[in-house]
Amino acid sequence: MSKLRILYVASEIDPFLCTTQAAEFLRKLPQAMQERGMEIRILVPRFGLINERKNRLHEVVRLSGINITVGEEEKPLVIKVASIPNAKLQVYFIDNEDYFHRKNVFHDNDNIFFSDNDERAIFFCKGVLETVKKLGWSPDIVHCNDWMTSLIPLYLKTTYKLDPVFKDTKSIFGVYNNNFDHKFEGNLLEKVRMMDIDDSMLSSLESADFEGFMRIGMDFADVVIRANEQYSEKLERLFSAVDGGKQVESILTDNQGENDNYADTYYNLYNTLAN
Repeated sequence: MSKLRILYVASEIDPFLCTTQAAEFLRKLPQAMQERGMEIRILVPRFGLINERKNRLHEVVRLSGINITVGEEEKPLVIKVASIPNAKLQVYFIDNEDYFHRKNVFHDNDNIFFSDNDERAIFFCKGVLETVKKLGWSPDIVHCNDWMTSLIPLYLKTTYKLDPVFKDTKSIFGVYNNNFDHKFEGNLLEKVRMMDIDDSMLSSLESADFEGFMRIGMDFADVVIRANEQYSEKLERLFSAVDGGKQVESILTDNQGENDNYADTYYNLYNTLAN
């Protein structure tokens, strides 16, 4: 089999930031795939909790300088990079002063959900795809993890579908139990919209909440992953509503570090999906 290119996208990765299962998952699986001969890239947000000096992040000037549109505003994209200790893996960090320099992830010091987390997710998803374009690196598969990455499968199937970098790219969307109760205000659909996206494609997002983000990721991904054993009733209903022709796989993150079976399962899944 040819050497596959896998792009991993999530809101965090161990050891730089670790608040959910996805962070540990993103630390282990890319290395396992690299050891199996695959070519890997990893992109995450540069949340303010990540200490740049301690983790030796530095800006990649040739990739920075793009402006990303979110609604009617344009925000500058800054790309930073660091290496994972004791692994031959680099992590690219999506950064912007307005969205990611606060010393919190999704909640403030009073545990109140940031009202602009929708904009932060939109900026991140668009920033990921623009960064990969600038790298000139064509991924065979983009493996998206959790709600913050859920717009990437949509953009790959619409705005970027004819782009030479992404024309053959398939997407996987992993669903986690990182629910939130917040309902976003303002015109979320207009912020999300890009070229070649019409209203019908965004209907899943009309609820402007966690389920809406999860639903749109599940709608447009080529494969949906059940990463946890149990989900809320709302998420279970979303799984039940997935198009019957779409591939849904149960590959649990729980206790995955204690055996390599999950890595073999992903290895086979990637090869099957790409070929």
